[in-house]
Amino acid sequence: MVQGCTSNAGKSYLVAALCRALSNAGYRVAPFKAQNMSNNAGVTANGLEMGRAQIVQAVAARVPPDVRMNPVLLKPEADTRSQVVLMGKANAELTALPWRERKPRLWPHVQAALHSLLAEYEVVVIEGAGSPAEVNLRSSDIVNMRVAKEARAGVLLACDIDRGGAFAHLLGTWQCLEPDERALLRGFLLNRFRGDARLLSPAPEWLQQQTGVPTVGVIPWLPYTLPEEDGFWAGDQNQGTGHADGFVAIPRLPRVSNLDEFAPLGGLARWVSTPAELQGARAIILPGSKATLSDLNWLRQTGLAAGVSRSALEGVPVLGVCGGLQMLGRSVGDPEGVEGGGHAPGQSAPGLGLLDLHTVMAIGKTTRQTTLHDPETGATLQGYEIHHGVTEAGQGVQTLVPGLLWRQGNVRGTYLHGLLEHPAYLHAFLGWAGLDAPDPLPALDARLDAIADAVQANLDWNLILELAGTGADRSAHE
Repeated sequence: MVQGCTSNAGKSYLVAALCRALSNAGYRVAPFKAQNMSNNAGVTANGLEMGRAQIVQAVAARVPPDVRMNPVLLKPEADTRSQVVLMGKANAELTALPWRERKPRLWPHVQAALHSLLAEYEVVVIEGAGSPAEVNLRSSDIVNMRVAKEARAGVLLACDIDRGGAFAHLLGTWQCLEPDERALLRGFLLNRFRGDARLLSPAPEWLQQQTGVPTVGVIPWLPYTLPEEDGFWAGDQNQGTGHADGFVAIPRLPRVSNLDEFAPLGGLARWVSTPAELQGARAIILPGSKATLSDLNWLRQTGLAAGVSRSALEGVPVLGVCGGLQMLGRSVGDPEGVEGGGHAPGQSAPGLGLLDLHTVMAIGKTTRQTTLHDPETGATLQGYEIHHGVTEAGQGVQTLVPGLLWRQGNVRGTYLHGLLEHPAYLHAFLGWAGLDAPDPLPALDARLDAIADAVQANLDWNLILELAGTGADRSAHE
């Protein structure tokens, strides 16, 4: 199990690397994260919803994504409210429960999923959440040390050394653990290290004297990106500056979702929060949102709604994805209060009016993988849908694909996540903006191999094999 001193310590990344490295070593391996809090979600082949990080980890392990790998997904709708997705399906009853009252209802599902994977796979690589040092959450824990004890897993504790204070983080986290929890710790990992690892001495030795736990890996800062669970942080760290001849502006919605689908834009993407930041944009993308009405209100409060509308009238191409599509329409209604976020049932709001569409939030949630033929580009596009909205088209909009893709002049909207991950659509979209496509990202499989090789080379691989149940690399005997 990989746990972290903090959120964004690189747990998802390290688990993906270990899944690929163990798969390369001949193991049948699966990832597991009991509870994930993220608006970055995807859809399995059978139409169930799970965290994008666990989908990527399954790809790393070379096994089909399975909701048992992420039995509980919490999708934040407001600061104090999250939609609960249990075993791939939104659960309104659990969503309505207070945080601490959910544990007795969720833990049996976590146990069942975990033991099912343990019975089916030779190795399960488990990811923690946040930090096990959050003692205020110990009584309601279903994702950190309780899972480690349930699985009898050896724990590697990772910290982001690039932030500074790594040894204090590791020591402080160790001190916050109970004795039976400390007994599970098998090693510390220093993640995202830049520089000469020899300069770390004598700190790792000092830390081992204090805790009895060795530092078993110093993982360098790696130049390979993966979709991870915390999209807000990823957006902050990967703020594009655009190119001299223009950029693609993406409003930084408070409840933005599925940010990784814009990674193919590379440095052309620029996250914006004010109308002034739209100046010079050659295209605009309104991304998905877990709280469309709330984020639509934010667009108006910041002045970005008027700025986007003005840019569209000036001929700038605009693309709305999922919640962004809904905001571009004439109206968004939520008669049943599906979105939560403090909105009373029956609330509705005018959209930006750039597409002749009307959306109503439905209690039922659409989650499916989808393939469509785009008549504009001639491309066959594969992606996934995750939305509550049901959208009706008026006469003023051109329906390119019923229920999925619309156009009105230079403004387009879609429910299909992943459009820009298709080179044909990416080139067409940037062509409408007069921009050249950036160099393509290396294929996900190639990135996973590179990450796995680098991580394996910089940690105690024999310890990993010991935790996997054998001291021999199986690939050496095949």
